Amino acid sequence: MAVKPIPDGYHTVTPYLIVQGAARAIEFYKRAFGATELMRFPGPGGKVGHAEIRIGDSPIMLADEHPEMGARGPLSYGGSPMSILLYVKDVDSMASQAVAAGAKVVKPVKDQFYGDRSGTFADPFGHMWTIATHKEDVSMEEMQRRLEAAMKQGGSA
Repeated sequence: MAVKPIPDGYHTVTPYLIVQGAARAIEFYKRAFGATELMRFPGPGGKVGHAEIRIGDSPIMLADEHPEMGARGPLSYGGSPMSILLYVKDVDSMASQAVAAGAKVVKPVKDQFYGDRSGTFADPFGHMWTIATHKEDVSMEEMQRRLEAAMKQGGSA
């Protein structure tokens, strides 16, 4: 049997998070987002060398920082320039769950001009998560109109 170039259960793009405290991060992601732990390899000094979790239908890989290999998490850099978008059935419920688990609200959940209801949260390990529920299919023309109206009112997009 031929080996598949993309293993079953994986997507073309799979995030790989580096954190300070991967074991704690795995437990946080379980509580905050309902993650399931798929596997964990121990690393030197009690660190997590490699682990995999699944949130919804999406795998996420993660590991502890290993500065000697150039692997540093966002806390070592003072933050992260990227965010992970997590689509869920009930954004309000998941946002409350994430905050109860220790996430910090960056942008509160609200209806967006592009048809999602979403909010942005920082996890305790420096990664940013935008949690969303898609509520409405909006054409590009309507998005542009709504954006312009919001900007005229002094609002942010």
